[in-house]
Amino acid sequence: MKVSGFGAILIGSEILDGRRTDAHFTYARDLLAKWNLELVYTLLLPDDSVLLRQQLEWAMSRPEPFFCCGGIGATPDDLTRDCAALAAGVKLVRHPEGEGILRKRWGDGVAEQRLRMVDFPAGAELIPNPVNQVPGFSIQNGYFMPGFPEMAHPMMVWVLETYYKAGDKRDSQVLVLQDIAESDIVKIMNGVIERHPTVHLSSLPRMLDDGCELHLGIRGAVGDVAAAMEDLREALTRAGLV
Repeated sequence: MKVSGFGAILIGSEILDGRRTDAHFTYARDLLAKWNLELVYTLLLPDDSVLLRQQLEWAMSRPEPFFCCGGIGATPDDLTRDCAALAAGVKLVRHPEGEGILRKRWGDGVAEQRLRMVDFPAGAELIPNPVNQVPGFSIQNGYFMPGFPEMAHPMMVWVLETYYKAGDKRDSQVLVLQDIAESDIVKIMNGVIERHPTVHLSSLPRMLDDGCELHLGIRGAVGDVAAAMEDLREALTRAGLV
């Protein structure tokens, strides 16, 4: 399947209150870049069932797939499986193949609390876990995996390799303007965006001791970026700004 990018939802109150440091954002961004895919959005959410359900419903309504890390363990604060089922509008059921994996790992006497880790939304498919074999799952456009980076990161790779194709080669170019304010070129920037809707244009001002700089960045597919940057330069030249 071909897509332009992914979202990333990171779950854990321990990240928000400082007990843990996030390790997923940078990894997901850099991994997707290697596949010529964009990280479209990132959400960092607490272990709160109302908020999780709302945000998972929002993510499932969007066109791009998303990774979701955290909250699928066996403790009371692991709410992601239940909220994913509610967001998808299905029941939470025990996954028979997942149960078989856990019984193979821990024997037929495996505790019920451990078996709960394979109670997934009805219709979910498994994501293999190469570290301890406890699987993650996918439902609709979401791919759910543990919060442990050593587990989640290879699972992200598996998802990409199994279901998706690399995107078109991407490019990024920056034009630096001296002592020009953003307000001076809003009309020019809007024109470039209208004529080149497939690229992203960003404007980042920078204050210097003796003035200011304006960094105009364009990113997207290689040919599209080159055409948009040429258009931008020509528009600036006509306005007498370069």
